[in-house]
Amino acid sequence: MAQETFKWKMATGWASGPLMDYGAKAFAERLSELTDGRIQVQVFTGGALGNALKVSDTVKNGVAEMGHTWMGYDWGKDPTVVLFGGYAGSPDSERMLHWLYSGGGAELQRQFREEKFGVVSFPLFIRPTEVFLHSRKPVRTLEDLKGLKLRTAGSWLEMAKELGAAPVTTAGGDVFPMLERGAIDATEWGTLSENIPTGFHKVAKYVIIPGVHQPSAPFELVVNKQAFEKLSDHDKKMVELAAKLVTFESWTKVGQDDAKALEFFHKEGNEIIELAPEVQHQTREIANKWAEKTAAENPWFAKVHENQVTFDKLWKEAPSYRNLKLKD
Repeated sequence: MAQETFKWKMATGWASGPLMDYGAKAFAERLSELTDGRIQVQVFTGGALGNALKVSDTVKNGVAEMGHTWMGYDWGKDPTVVLFGGYAGSPDSERMLHWLYSGGGAELQRQFREEKFGVVSFPLFIRPTEVFLHSRKPVRTLEDLKGLKLRTAGSWLEMAKELGAAPVTTAGGDVFPMLERGAIDATEWGTLSENIPTGFHKVAKYVIIPGVHQPSAPFELVVNKQAFEKLSDHDKKMVELAAKLVTFESWTKVGQDDAKALEFFHKEGNEIIELAPEVQHQTREIANKWAEKTAAENPWFAKVHENQVTFDKLWKEAPSYRNLKLKD
């Protein structure tokens, strides 16, 4: 008997770039391959099916059957989202992948999203450490951050204020014109290579690294519950498998692209600035205090955070057996 076929719409928060190519579109292609064409996904650019920062709402309301987003955009509804999407207290991307797929993180993510938001959720796409800022002004020290108008999102909005900055949030498509006309001094967005297509380097001379605000950034596939339940058990597993496969593929692709990106920025005449250790240390201190405070007020946050802390303790000695100490 012929199996039922599905033609679904996917809302996203992206206009273009790696999040679209390595994430949303790659997932649609993989899912079609894994289901022998039974599930076809049409990918829409950010804003085409609803607010680019509210993809989970678009999916829950049935405007689209699927969405690709960063869970941290929903932090105003429940700050637990940043534990899955990454924040200043997160591990690096390698450890985050281990936590998600071997430490129980993905299971917690699905339980949390279904209970609190009424949608089905899987990791889809992950970034290595981001660029801290593309800036019109040099930023190296805590003093340089005072009063800096920067675009960001998620929990970093709150934490950046503690460092003295003046953060705002906006959809991705608005960032370049705001930076170009000086409405903001700086922006964080993605990794070195991901930020090349945005053109930020053309209007902001300084590239500030490393992204202590975002050591890793997993993104999310969010699925309408009613639509998901119409799938066979096999195809449900294929949705999950396609998302997992693309997540690992995106990690290796972006990592390789990042290795090539610094030379590009040098050739474009940008100045690369490494953050002073005081900024990096202060950022992690602020993140840890924020997490402890939030855990005391939010049971779901406490549950996920405790799981991450336990995982981190397990991996504490990993550098001693994973990292070789070789001479330059």
